[in-house]
Amino acid sequence: MRDFATSDSPAVQAQLDRLAALSLPQGRFGLETIHALLDRLGNPQRDLPPVFHVAGTNGKGSTCAFLRAMLEAQGLTVHAATKPHLVRYNERIRIAGKLIEDEHLAALLKEVLDAGEDLGPSFFEVTAAATILAFSREEADACIIEVGLGGRFDATNVLDGQAACGIANLGIDHEGFLLVPEEGVPQDPLCRIAFEKAGIARPGVPLVTQAYQPDMTRTIIEQAMLVGARTAIRDLDWFAEVSGGIAYHDRHGVLDLPLPALAGRHQVDNAALAVAMLRHQSQVEVAPQAMAQGIRDARWPARLQQLGPGPLTNLLPGKTVLLDGAHNRAAAEALAAAMQEQAPFDLIFGLMSNRRIDDVLGPLIPLVRKVYLVPVPGHSGHDPRTVAAWAQANLHRECYPAPSVTQALQWLDNRAEPDTVLIAGSLYLAGEVLRLNREWPD
Repeated sequence: MRDFATSDSPAVQAQLDRLAALSLPQGRFGLETIHALLDRLGNPQRDLPPVFHVAGTNGKGSTCAFLRAMLEAQGLTVHAATKPHLVRYNERIRIAGKLIEDEHLAALLKEVLDAGEDLGPSFFEVTAAATILAFSREEADACIIEVGLGGRFDATNVLDGQAACGIANLGIDHEGFLLVPEEGVPQDPLCRIAFEKAGIARPGVPLVTQAYQPDMTRTIIEQAMLVGARTAIRDLDWFAEVSGGIAYHDRHGVLDLPLPALAGRHQVDNAALAVAMLRHQSQVEVAPQAMAQGIRDARWPARLQQLGPGPLTNLLPGKTVLLDGAHNRAAAEALAAAMQEQAPFDLIFGLMSNRRIDDVLGPLIPLVRKVYLVPVPGHSGHDPRTVAAWAQANLHRECYPAPSVTQALQWLDNRAEPDTVLIAGSLYLAGEVLRLNREWPD
């Protein structure tokens, strides 16, 4: 598995080129390398402010966005690490509320790459080590770290001093890594996913989760008990419903919270998880008013984001162009539910080749008028002609291959209904759209 990154800064690009040469050695799973790398760097994971560590299949990035907005609404200084980046690698490391500067990033990556050159670390291990090192050197009241892949063997699973761990919504994803046959692990795929995510649990640290199927919940509780973590599970220990706003309650009391500015019912769930994580820890105090303000203020790019004026949207003046990075079945189903009121809409769709077409395109097709299929620039995506043939044969819908997002937008008739265009299917495609429309995440 590889990630991709480019930079306008020659100094950063030199280090990104070194990063691009790294990969996960076939069959190597474990935390030995990241621990060895951190040891050479002075074990900076021991010098972090209180950590909010968030895993999950879908919603973990949005949960991190809500956490950051709530903590900052309290007036606290917050570091945040999220992934993947959409346009610039800098998006992965936010220090005291601001994306890391190029000069700082170049020096940081060089330091980590030089320290671990003979260890053969992966892209993700270097990124995690650089993030932790950066966070250890700058004072803050809290830091938020999103898990990359799974949890048990994720490169971020080396942290000390967590205030709370959280698990967002769960589903089948990254099967080639998370469902590798292994003795002593659950055999049911969803329970195995729950097992892997619960690997971030820490002794004495609250493990706050969404509600899952009973056997998945049982798996998480068992893993928490093994390490001595305290669970706080939705619909058992905390509750949240939509009733004009978010009606939240737990053993600490009742909160009447607003609905998020982020669109979609699934964002209510993510906001509620962030609230529950804050309510079930004791290291960082956040008032209900700050939680409410954070729910209103949180923004997260490429999650039903309405694009502003720019080179792409100017091709369809007067139309609403939405952007979303849903790339697995659960995310696509949540996106389809959120788009019900917009139907019918036009869809521009591109998907990575390691994703199932029916999982992501299938839930959206009943809601759309016209579909243009595009490649994912710079990445291994499904050939639009292949997707078009599959859609015709399996969904009985005519879809039109286009060489690019720009061309697809040009082919849409600005005068015809509907008034909404959705661009979806891959976060990498979303990043390219933001770059082309000159909307860089900040």
